[in-house]
Amino acid sequence: MKDEIAKIIAMVQEGKINPDEAGELISALKSDQTDSTPPKSSNYLGRTLKIRIQSDEQENVNVNVPVKLIKGLLKMGHGIAANIPQAKKYADDIDIDLLISAIDNEITGKIIDVKSDDGDSVEVYIE
Repeated sequence: MKDEIAKIIAMVQEGKINPDEAGELISALKSDQTDSTPPKSSNYLGRTLKIRIQSDEQENVNVNVPVKLIKGLLKMGHGIAANIPQAKKYADDIDIDLLISAIDNEITGKIIDVKSDDGDSVEVYIE
């Protein structure tokens, strides 16, 4: 969708369409995306997103979040983690958009598996 919006903005800059027309096109794109998102089953909403961070320095972190709360918490939590010096190196390796896409598509199992050269690891999965 980002590519389509960029094309619409370019069309405005080139004078091919006006800003009002661009707004209508972007609204239509967002509407199409919302309509094509599959509804989540109640079974899926009962699952849990699990984040496991293992460190050689014994600074291990385990986080469990119910799927039905994830979208709101993911962006907020990632922003907070990115501002904590000890967590920043891990937060930078987590693609929040990938997680949200996995949730929207009701993916289960391991989603992210990051291992550093010094033995630290980050795993994210939905069970």
